[in-house]
Amino acid sequence: MNLQDLKPEIQKIIAQENPSVNEKLLKICKILEANVSYYNWVGFYFKNGDKNELKLGPYVGEPTDHTIIPFGKGICGQVAVSNKNFVVPDVAAQDNYIACSITVKAEIVIPIFVNGENIGQIDIDSNTPDPFTEADERFLEFVCKEVAEILN
Repeated sequence: MNLQDLKPEIQKIIAQENPSVNEKLLKICKILEANVSYYNWVGFYFKNGDKNELKLGPYVGEPTDHTIIPFGKGICGQVAVSNKNFVVPDVAAQDNYIACSITVKAEIVIPIFVNGENIGQIDIDSNTPDPFTEADERFLEFVCKEVAEILN
């Protein structure tokens, strides 16, 4: 299934009335990980209250010890500060990278904005070197805009 074909699936999940926000986010993680071959770990991080740190939300993939990430640390922490997409074609080339697994080769992190404020992000790890394209960025921006609708 290509990225464009996934858009209506994401919208269906967002539009569901019964599941909680976390259940919807987990469903989104599952559908992305299952349908995009190079999305090997998919998860959400959110600002942890008033603290300058991110807290792990729903995710699928290998368990991670990184349930709390200080702002500025690692790729996710840098996105929390910069408010910009961060595409990492080769994690080994990043000085400020927090290794989650030796199998991870690349990472993409897209911020989620609610009322102009960066409140979290989607984080995707890939075991494939340099797999992310502009199409992934645009698609994940779409996912983040949809997710923002259920977070305000």
